[in-house]
Amino acid sequence: MSEDRLRAAVAAGVLGSEESHRALLQSIVQVARAIFSAKASSIFLHDAEADELVFEAVAGEGSESLVGTRIPSSTGVAGWVLVTRQPLVIEDLTNDPRFARETAESTGYVPKGLMAVPLLHEDNALGVLNVLDRPQRSKFSLAEMDLLGLFANQAAIALDLLVHAREAAGILAGGDGDLGVVARVAASLDALEDERREAGMRLLQDLERVLRND
Repeated sequence: MSEDRLRAAVAAGVLGSEESHRALLQSIVQVARAIFSAKASSIFLHDAEADELVFEAVAGEGSESLVGTRIPSSTGVAGWVLVTRQPLVIEDLTNDPRFARETAESTGYVPKGLMAVPLLHEDNALGVLNVLDRPQRSKFSLAEMDLLGLFANQAAIALDLLVHAREAAGILAGGDGDLGVVARVAASLDALEDERREAGMRLLQDLERVLRND
């Protein structure tokens, strides 16, 4: 039994549901769109196994149909930001070689400008946050970049939780062997109330310390 998979099994009962993490991502793009008065905002998750970017949350233009849509990870501005791990602001996409117009057209919305920031957690580039077509009242400021960075930090945490929740759900769904037993115990402990739950959480924390060889 690998240490990583055992940790995922322990996490199965304490990370919350996939639905709750996706709801958090959706709230992040909705607030980002509102704060920047943008036409749309979206979060991509990088599916490393398939090497694709997946729309996980969308607010504004395209919000009804884009969630779950996949594109190659190297596509357009989002792909550039993912690979370079650098934020990017483009006021006019018309002649920017990084802009994948055909891909944008396939989504049903072609932006004129965008802000994009990588979603980084520890050493991993988990995805990209986009804010599309904010009003060009003035040049992009450092204050706006700091604000965008705050949204990116929250989105990266939510994406990391979502990925681990999906891994944990897979272990629970398998249900067989030692991993399934550990996952079910973790889930049962999380369902307890008050003092019993606190005692169970301490047990899980002790187990995590053992796994880390603390």
